Amino acid sequence: MSASIAVTRLIKPHGGTLVDRTGERPEGVDGLERITPTSRELSDLELLAIGALSPLEGFMRRGDYERVLEEMRLESGLAWALPVCLSVERPPQGDRVALADPSGCPVAVLDVEEVYEYDKEREAQQSFRTTDGAHPGVARLYEQAPYYLAGRVTVFELADPPFPELARTPAETRASFAERGWKRVVGFQTRNPIHRAHEYLTKTALETVDGLLVHPLVGDTKADDVPAETRVACYRVLLDGYYPDDRVVLSAFPAAMRYAGPREAIWHAICRKNYGCSHFIVGRDHAGVGDYYGTYDAQLIFDEFEPHELDVEPMFFEHAFWCRACGSMATPKTCPHDMEQHVFLSGTKVRELLAAGDTPPVEFTRPEVAGVLIEAYRR
Repeated sequence: MSASIAVTRLIKPHGGTLVDRTGERPEGVDGLERITPTSRELSDLELLAIGALSPLEGFMRRGDYERVLEEMRLESGLAWALPVCLSVERPPQGDRVALADPSGCPVAVLDVEEVYEYDKEREAQQSFRTTDGAHPGVARLYEQAPYYLAGRVTVFELADPPFPELARTPAETRASFAERGWKRVVGFQTRNPIHRAHEYLTKTALETVDGLLVHPLVGDTKADDVPAETRVACYRVLLDGYYPDDRVVLSAFPAAMRYAGPREAIWHAICRKNYGCSHFIVGRDHAGVGDYYGTYDAQLIFDEFEPHELDVEPMFFEHAFWCRACGSMATPKTCPHDMEQHVFLSGTKVRELLAAGDTPPVEFTRPEVAGVLIEAYRR
């Protein structure tokens, strides 16, 4: 089967068309008023440019913003879970502005459509289910400027990717899947090393589809999350030794974490749909932080959409563990034994072992992954 035929077998992008907001540097850009987005907003700008946030072509107008907060829909009625907005201190003077990187160099232009004020506490409650400033997503929101600037963007300078060999746009992952003849592809979002539990659920999902996209988030995360460089090294050794090369694609997702729990699970699923995934894995406490969300709230939120409204099919998994009595990986759905038989280590316990140079049990993590983590902790 040719790639041109195979590509038609992939799931359509959200809204039907894959957006491309990259373009040539326009004349006169150096004379425009400059706005420097935050690092999270710059990540969103890249996602807008490459089509990962299709059908969005720029930062949200008030109509989209309001309906997303209240109904998890764009103004058109299309499902969408989180605001994608650009905060500014004051309305710009002209009808076009330059967006600059942290060094002050213009990287994009925005055609101004609207400027509006917003209620930070209301957005926090709707998006994060809390107004607690200790929540990292809420804290970031509270630090934002008081206005939102809406408009279509054209990006002419993408940031150098942290992992160039893993930097694939949605168009490129779709082409890769098509070349392999895949139609049903499951996406796996991760901001942590893949231990045996994650390996179990990705392989279980892979049994029912054509291929797996391991799609680690490489944008901003919390200071105590495992650094992207270490995580990517873990993914590589695990995939090299324990997954079939012709059934898996490893690629980087250049988004920042919002830690919005249930709503972020929907947002992540829609983004992976744009990358060509027909299925998306949702495990326990997806995109969660602390105890702000119930263990399976990120799965329950999918019930708020009509069947097939999202198109991308969520694959729900309970907490996986090694059961000594079963002699295998299992979940509460498949294992009848008491917790005493289950090998489960808290994040704190794992960090203590790694800091001491001790390898966690093989039932918890592969030795190759543990080796990468131990070496990272020694630095």
